[in-house]
This record gives sequence, structure tokens and C-alpha cells, in this order.
Amino acid sequence: MKRVNVIIIILISIIIVLSVFLVIGQKRNSTNGNGSDFWKNMKTQNTREPAAAGQFYPADPSELSEQILSFLAKAEKLKSQGKIAAIIVPHAGYQFSGQNAAFAFKQLTEEKFDTIIIMANSHHNRFPGVSVFPEGFYKTPLGEVGIDSELAKALIASSDRIFFEPDAHRYEHAIEVELPFLQKTLKDFKIVPLLFGNVFEKDYQIVAEAIAKSSKGKKVLVVASSDLSHYPAYEDAQYADRQVIKAILSGEIGNLEKTITELEKKSIPNIVTFACGIDAIKAVMAYAKIVGAGNIKLLKYSNSGDSPVGSKEEVVGYGSIAFFHQDNDKHGNGLEEVRIDKSRQAKLLNIARVSVEGFVKKGIKPSFKESDPVLNQRLGAFVTIKKDGRLRGCIGVFSPAPAPLYEIVSEMAIAAAVEDNRFQPVSEEELPYLSYEISVLSPLKKIDNWRQIKVGEHGVEIRRGSRKGVFLPQVAEENNLSLEEFLSELCFYKAGLEPDCYKDKNTEIYIFTAQVFSDKTR
Repeated sequence: MKRVNVIIIILISIIIVLSVFLVIGQKRNSTNGNGSDFWKNMKTQNTREPAAAGQFYPADPSELSEQILSFLAKAEKLKSQGKIAAIIVPHAGYQFSGQNAAFAFKQLTEEKFDTIIIMANSHHNRFPGVSVFPEGFYKTPLGEVGIDSELAKALIASSDRIFFEPDAHRYEHAIEVELPFLQKTLKDFKIVPLLFGNVFEKDYQIVAEAIAKSSKGKKVLVVASSDLSHYPAYEDAQYADRQVIKAILSGEIGNLEKTITELEKKSIPNIVTFACGIDAIKAVMAYAKIVGAGNIKLLKYSNSGDSPVGSKEEVVGYGSIAFFHQDNDKHGNGLEEVRIDKSRQAKLLNIARVSVEGFVKKGIKPSFKESDPVLNQRLGAFVTIKKDGRLRGCIGVFSPAPAPLYEIVSEMAIAAAVEDNRFQPVSEEELPYLSYEISVLSPLKKIDNWRQIKVGEHGVEIRRGSRKGVFLPQVAEENNLSLEEFLSELCFYKAGLEPDCYKDKNTEIYIFTAQVFSDKTR
């Protein structure tokens, strides 16, 4: 009997201890960075309720729709700028920044996107990393907007710096205030809300690369929600904001960082920040470089002092900026101009050489990792290998490429060395005598008249049925060919068609430009 009592006492003690641990665990979960109470509610309701309605914008659906349509009616849409890839847009109360924001959203009319990725810096929380809302809905007075859970979870899986921090989204207005504008300008889209935690300054690069990689196959728009200077006098805001905008328009993050550093040294009275969404802005700039959206336009600048209800003593600056894929190069022929600077050229040439030497010697493709946004662009490239000045292999792919530029160069260099069926595979004995030439390509553009081709400037691809052939721009100059000779050899030797196939209306002709650079023969 005593033994039974002892066993009962032990079991009761175990239950009590487990209960204590359970309570402690629940308390920790309710106070740690995971925001478990909010997460529990979110999972149950599956909806993030509006937190800024009635404060930053009207809570009444009719009033809200009417106000947004009025803003859009007064905004202008740019013509012939190319496909839009990203925007920077303010997020203050509509009475202050709504008209400015309308200039950015006006560019989206008649466009179609699968997903809008909306980024901002958290105004209420500080945490290490980036929070992505993973599933469910964001709600506004105009209805619910679904989360692209597939893309959101892909971003989270891409880096341990990206995760879900529920509390960060609870009261944040910077994402929410953009949604009614999107609801009035677009149809059938989803969103991915993303908030920077204001701790690690390089998270923007991680996010930009993750978006470019994870959104492959989707038509996405990336939105940076940010105001500019906070609380200087009207004239000081105009000065500071113009400097920041100029740096953004340069497309160079280094210029933006330098500009802000120099402005900070000026000790402008009452300045709190020059851009509250600085990480979101940098992420958009980095993303634009990766995807080749280098046509950057200022759509509208204003500050709260320009509003009928705003004071000019302490103002907040607003800038709407759009990033377009370039439609026109300096020649006005509808082709993007590709520019890779000297240091990046050297890096790509080294990747080509190391790739070939590694594969020929060991049969293994070397692995490379590049964070440079320029080298992560999805640009097409051809790698040409020569030995003693003579062609030894040449293979490439066109834009948009299936992988970042640095990976394409590595793959095409190996292919040129061992897969060009015009030549035997490169042997290890030949390696010291090889030189490398890289041609980074613009996207193809179809033309209707072969006389539009400029010798030495345009590369050409011709297609008829299953047959096609490509000549790089430098082929004409290297072989001293006229336009007709260039096209005849392309038709006959590369496509296996009659020499004058370029004159046949059934032959499709595409042109492209290339930036060509090489190393010296050793």
C-alpha cells in the first residue's frame, strides 16, 4: 500500500513539474520576438486587419475610392519608357503624400503583375533581419489582398536573414497605405509584404538577390515604400531631398550612401532621417541592377509643406521614382546598351579561364559566388576562345539568360571549350595558349528590314523553321565583311540556308548589341 502511495506521489510531482514548464514556455512565447499571440490569431483568422484606416487614409470605401481616383486623374503616365520593374513611393497620410504617390501608381495602369513585393523599414520594431508575411491576406476598406505564399516562403527559405516576425506587421502603416492604390490600379494580383528590421545594413543586398532568384517565372513589381527627409524647414528639405533623389537616379548605391553621409555632416536643423525606408530603397536599386532596369525616372517630388494642410516649418519629403527596363540605347534603335566596367570585365574573364582550366584538368565545373548586382543581371553572353589568334570555340545564350551573368560566363566558357562541334575538345596541353573573349549581349529585337542592320554595331540572329544562325557584331569587322557578305555567310554557313535567305519574307531577323572585351594571348 505504501508503495502505491509513493508511485502516486511521484506521478503527481511529474505532472506539476511539466505544467510549470508549459506555463513558462507559453510566457516566453508571448514575450519573445515571435509574437505568438498575434501569430495564433493570424493563423485562425488568416487576415491582417487594417491598422492605418481612418488615420492615414479614409476608412470609408466610397470616400477612399473617390480620393484615389481624384489623385490618379491629376497624375501623368510617362510614354515609351520600357517595362516597369520597380517603384519608390511615399507612405505618409494621403492628405500629405497621396497626390505624389499617385504619380508612381499611375505608371501601373494597363499593366498586369502576378505579385507585388512591397518593402519598407519597420517604424515600430527593431530586429536583426527581414520579416516576410508568409500567408493569408492583408485587408483594407476596399477588400482583401492575398499573399503570394509560394514566393513569400521561397524568400524565407533563401536566407536565414529572412523570416516571419509577426509583431513587426501588426501596426506598420508603410505597407498598408500602398494597398488601396494598388487595388484601384491593378487586377488579379497578390502581394509579399516585407519589412527590414533596421539592424544589419547589408540585408538589402540579400533581399534583392533573393527576389531576383525566387521570382523567376513570375511577373513581379518591387515597391519600396519610403518618405525622404523628416522635419527640416521647407527649403532645407528641398535641398536635402534633391541630393538624395539625384543619387537614387544615378542607380549607384554607393552614390546614395556617400550623399547621405555628406548631408549628415551638414547638421541641417531638425533632420531626423534623409530616408526612413533606406534599406527598401537600396534593395530596389540593387534589384533593378540585377534585372537590368537602368532607366530611372523621377515622377514627382513634393513635401508636406506643399499640401494645403501642411506647415512649412517642419516638413517631410516625398519622391515617386520608377525603374524601367531600358527600351532605347544611345543609337535610338530600341536596344539596351550593356556596360560592364573594367574591374568587372577582369573578374568575368578570370571566371571564364578558371572554369575552362578546372573542367579540362579535373572534369569538374568550378563553383563561384558573386554578390555584385551587375554580375547577377540576367544578361546573355557568348564566350569565344582563341588559340594563336584563331577561333577555338564559341558558344553563348541570349538575354534574358536563365542564370546570373557570372554563372552564364562560366557555363558558356566550358561549353565553348568542349562542346563546340566544329572543334575537338580543348586538351590540357593547349590551356597555356588560349585567350578568352566575352560578349555581353542586349536582348534580341526583331526587325522587318535587313537594311536596318548596322555593320560592326549589330549582331544578328536569323531563323527559318528549325534552322537558325548567329553572328556576333565583331564578326563583320574581323573579317572585313560588307552587310550583304555578313548576312550571306550567316545564312549559308551558320544557318544552312541559301546565301540570300535574309531577303526572304519567311526569314525572321533579330538584332542585338554587345559589349566585347578580352584578355591577352599568353
